[in-house]
Amino acid sequence: MDEPRIEPSADVDERAVIGAGTKVWHLAQVREEAVVGAGCVIGRGAYIGPGVRIGDRVKVQNHALVYEPAVVEDGVFIGPAAVLTNDRNPRAVTSDGRLKAERDWRAEGVTLRQGCSIGARAVLVAGVTVGRWALVAAGAVVSRDVPDFALAAGVPARRIGWVGRAGERLEPVGGGRWACPRTGERYQEADGTLAPA
Repeated sequence: MDEPRIEPSADVDERAVIGAGTKVWHLAQVREEAVVGAGCVIGRGAYIGPGVRIGDRVKVQNHALVYEPAVVEDGVFIGPAAVLTNDRNPRAVTSDGRLKAERDWRAEGVTLRQGCSIGARAVLVAGVTVGRWALVAAGAVVSRDVPDFALAAGVPARRIGWVGRAGERLEPVGGGRWACPRTGERYQEADGTLAPA
């Protein structure tokens, strides 16, 4: 695989690790100790915080913000201007009026499991996990965990259906079974979870 391609206007800290074949586009910032895997695309103006871990073949679209200590597994899509937050109780100052410093709060990262997709301008609240191959709709606000293969939408986001690995909404075929209209792949639902059949 090729060497990483980093545009001259990108700000990539010398302590960050960028994998083979990864492209970091104009005005993106990758902070210290961040690790970005192989074959990724970091879009224009995207922000990757200190110590963030990003797997292989991940797309972080333009102006997405991934705050530390987020963990992003292989094959994840993060849409334009999506935000992965890290503070459940954000304040600029402490209760006695001092400007908050790093010691005054504990960062809590978002976890994105393999193959999931986050729609444009979605906001993920600190500490949530989005399951494998799940799909979060554009503009959603995710304040609780999203199960594997779930289609989540709204404010606050809730599961409104199931999606397969191809990203298509699944169709019911009876007996708790679901099928992908594009690939024919079958899934089985049990106790509020979905798995390949």
